[in-house]
Amino acid sequence: MSKSIVPASIADYLDSVAQPEPDALAELRVATAEHPLANYQLDPQGAQVLRLLTELIGARRILEVGTFTGYSALAMALAMGPDGQVVTIDIDSSYQDIATTHWKNAGVATQITTMTGPASDLLDDLILEKGEAGGFDLVFIDADKEGYAAYYEQALVLVRPGGVIAFDNVLWRGRVADPSDTGPRTEALRRLNALLRDDERVTAVLLPVGDGLTVARKRV
Repeated sequence: MSKSIVPASIADYLDSVAQPEPDALAELRVATAEHPLANYQLDPQGAQVLRLLTELIGARRILEVGTFTGYSALAMALAMGPDGQVVTIDIDSSYQDIATTHWKNAGVATQITTMTGPASDLLDDLILEKGEAGGFDLVFIDADKEGYAAYYEQALVLVRPGGVIAFDNVLWRGRVADPSDTGPRTEALRRLNALLRDDERVTAVLLPVGDGLTVARKRV
């Protein structure tokens, strides 16, 4: 089932005028579609936005929170070129075999480093132990929604001035606009969206792409 927030007819049209998806990405997307948690995967339009952002800012070091089967990491790695590096974090390594197989097939496996464990702990480790503050050009967050606000604060430390932080699922299939939905993930995303609206540390826009994609640039 599509996660797109736009009507199906518009989503189909957008797909029809989108530039072709790289074969390696399409193969991984199709393989993930067989997985019972396939709806965790970033949609192709979102991947296209990430690829464009990677190219626009000339990203060479990217941090991802939420690996799953490696689709978004692959999208960004393909857009970086051979001198780029993606560090991707996930609490669950169950899907790493799928990811690694497709990264190898695409020729980018050596450019992607995986870290397994709670994201908040690993992000703190990057900041405090590994000296990575300001060391990333782009941070992409697509993980547990209740953690988004905390990950955002950590990402602001890890991304360089002028760098970009992006979030997936910020419209949560429209639930954020439904006052009757007071579920914890919905409320967490509402708080994040309000925080980004009011935060003078960034310039941010929420795009109605897929399930909602926010792009925020850390001000210099």
